[in-house]
Amino acid sequence: MSETAHSYEVADSSVVYRGRVISLRRDMVRMPDGDTSQRDVVVHPGAVGVVALDERERVVMVRQYRHPVRGPLWELPAGILDVPGEPASIAAARELAEEAGLRAGQFDLLVDVYASPGMTDEAYRVFLARDLVEIPAAERHVGVHEEAEMDITRVELSEAVDRVMRGEITNAMAVMGLLATYRARADGYRNLRPVSSPWAARPAASG
Repeated sequence: MSETAHSYEVADSSVVYRGRVISLRRDMVRMPDGDTSQRDVVVHPGAVGVVALDERERVVMVRQYRHPVRGPLWELPAGILDVPGEPASIAAARELAEEAGLRAGQFDLLVDVYASPGMTDEAYRVFLARDLVEIPAAERHVGVHEEAEMDITRVELSEAVDRVMRGEITNAMAVMGLLATYRARADGYRNLRPVSSPWAARPAASG
């Protein structure tokens, strides 16, 4: 794949909205031809997700209500990078414990993804977790709001991929993670990157 270098200088930048999780930044960008154009960017702290694969090669899936689409979606255990400077793998382990009540003896890196680079800097990193252990009920996180209503199930990896292809699993992180795991299994899990691999795409705001 060839790469062509162009100059896109930010002539001016301002934050026009700041919310609890996201903000909206307005950039005036000077194009290579000299014109200046407005680009509105949703600034996001980034996120992590976990494909938790048990000894029977079943994937842990959660079904959670998502207000922007006004309905529930089947997803991976996941969450935003809301602790500045925290390693993504540690954030992923915390989300796995909080949403699925599980710890993992082994973590590997599956895939890095830009969520929608035409409008946001959101990037997410998806991990593969194996050697799963149930957290005792007395030690589990108690979810609130949408998390309190989550359904949790385990689906054989091949069936989960079939559900992707049938359009039944549509959450982008889940689609990416499941397909990457399916390919990784075909390779005998030999080509997975370590969890400490550089992540240049991680939004600067998340550390």
